[in-house]
Amino acid sequence: MQLTLEMIDRVAAVIRTKIKIQPRIGLILGTGLGGLAEAIQQPVIIPYSELPGWPVSTVQGHTGRLVLGELDGQRLMVMQGRIHYYEGYDMAQVTLPVRVMQRLGIEILIVTNAAGAINPDFMPGDVMLITDHLNLVGMTGLNPLIGLNLDELGPRFPDMSQAYDRGLCELARKVARDNKLILHEGVYVGLSGPSFESPADLRFLCLAGADSVGMSTVPEVIVARHGGTRVLGFSGISNKANLDGNTVTSHEEVLASGAVIVPKLETLIRGVLQAL
Repeated sequence: MQLTLEMIDRVAAVIRTKIKIQPRIGLILGTGLGGLAEAIQQPVIIPYSELPGWPVSTVQGHTGRLVLGELDGQRLMVMQGRIHYYEGYDMAQVTLPVRVMQRLGIEILIVTNAAGAINPDFMPGDVMLITDHLNLVGMTGLNPLIGLNLDELGPRFPDMSQAYDRGLCELARKVARDNKLILHEGVYVGLSGPSFESPADLRFLCLAGADSVGMSTVPEVIVARHGGTRVLGFSGISNKANLDGNTVTSHEEVLASGAVIVPKLETLIRGVLQAL
């Protein structure tokens, strides 16, 4: 599917009719992390099914609705659940929400995901600040910017040398220090899924320099940067590296880890919001 400005603006117009605030910050919540949206004050809730052309989440752990309101003095637009390529949507559909955010005036996008550990030092329940990503899906031809470029939104060949905003990363580090939280840092690699990685996959990705792995985030970040939106990213580590093939990874394990990760992410994100 080729996105047009008309398609994007149609969704943005519907959202505008339902809200009284101008959101400044977008927040995308990953698998099992939707509880972060519960802190939003005076929320306006919009199910994805009420938005024209907006893909609907089909995965357990993704509620599938927008929550708009205020938190810590900032006006937020929160995606309580995201859309994945493996659900059968194309990259234009997966990244439509980010385009809508941009047309609504979002300046900063905070992305979170539940990710598997590749770095053997990471444990389930840990949080990793994403400092860079490995766009393995995009390298194989599924870059979300393939097709006609929307010049009104960004350049044909956007730079990705600083996909994750250095100033925002430094704010996150300070919040972690102030709250005595362990915050790992590293490279996130985005795969298509939905099968979990084999031990050979993980050893290959480890050699390539990746620290965590998941099935989302990278297309959203590319589209955000194409449109000039600043990005901050966190991986919640949901399962330990299975480099030797002696453990079995399940979606239930990923969901259970979210209960440990959410309080840490809430502290980090709210600390960043307060500092902005």
